[in-house]
Order: sequence, then structure tokens, then C-alpha cells
Amino acid sequence: MMENIIERLQKSVKLSDIKKQRKDLYFVTADKDQAISAVTYLRDYEGFSHLVMMSVVDRIEDGQFEINYVLHNHEMHADLTVQTRISREDASMQSAHHLWNQVWTYQREFKEMYGIDFPGSPRVDENFLLEGWSEMPPMRRDFDTLKYSEDTFFPREGRKSHDPATYMKQKLYPNE
Repeated sequence: MMENIIERLQKSVKLSDIKKQRKDLYFVTADKDQAISAVTYLRDYEGFSHLVMMSVVDRIEDGQFEINYVLHNHEMHADLTVQTRISREDASMQSAHHLWNQVWTYQREFKEMYGIDFPGSPRVDENFLLEGWSEMPPMRRDFDTLKYSEDTFFPREGRKSHDPATYMKQKLYPNE
């Protein structure tokens, strides 16, 4: 059944990769300019009406972000994920907010946390979680959390650091 759906999808969208995880879970990869067409086709013609979630993977080694649209078909009890890759340098992707109401929330978060732009998406340029943030987007793998923490926060007096194994041994067996 899923194979038939993917075969029909391939007639309208060029897929570069197809992975079967289980009989009810597939991953397909489409080019950046065809990903929204793939998602739209699956929603409108194949019953994948539920957007389960969207996610981003920072593929820093490849200089790309991978955006995943996880879709669910309630009648088939099946999930299909449409994956696409975009450049980290010019991180911009066509918006899908017109397909599901909640998409603009994901896109707003991805803009703030990864620096991925979704032109035309509602409120995409407004602060979402990080009011006044001017640093590199914090979910990018090249964001230095240790440096940011050391530069931003001050050490508190009286705070001690313990080796967990030694500390627990002392707590559990104080007389040894």
C-alpha cells in the first residue's frame, strides 16, 4: 500500500531517496523546491492529513540543514516523513503555513533557533523564545555553549563541583 502511494507521489515529485523503516513508516527525500509540493500532494490526495511534527537536523559537516515533515495517515495508521536539505549559508525554505495552522509556530522556532528563514510565514520575524537575542542561533552546532555560558554568567561563591562517582561513594558509604 505505501509503495503504491510513493509510486504515485513520484509521478508528480522527483524523489532522490526512499527508505522503508517499517511497513508503516517511510522516509522520502525531495529537493528543496519540491518538498512542499510533496507534502501538499500527500495531504490532499493520499490521506496524510495530520502533520505530526516538523524537525531540523544540523548537518554541519555537509553545510546543510535537513528539514523533516512527519505526516500521518489515520486510516492506514502509517507515517511518512518528507525530508529536504537546504544550505546552512543561505538558510531559507518555502513556507508550509498555508497547509496546517500550526506550521507557522515550527517555522518561527526554526528561524530563531537555527536561523532558517521562511519568507511569508506569519510572524516569522518576531521573537519567539529568545527576546532580544543577538548572538548566533543557539541550536546551530557551531554555537559555543561553554563560551557563551562563561561570557554571560558569573561563578557563584560557595558552589562546589564534585566527581559524581566519588561523591556518591562518600554519600552511600561514609564510613569506608
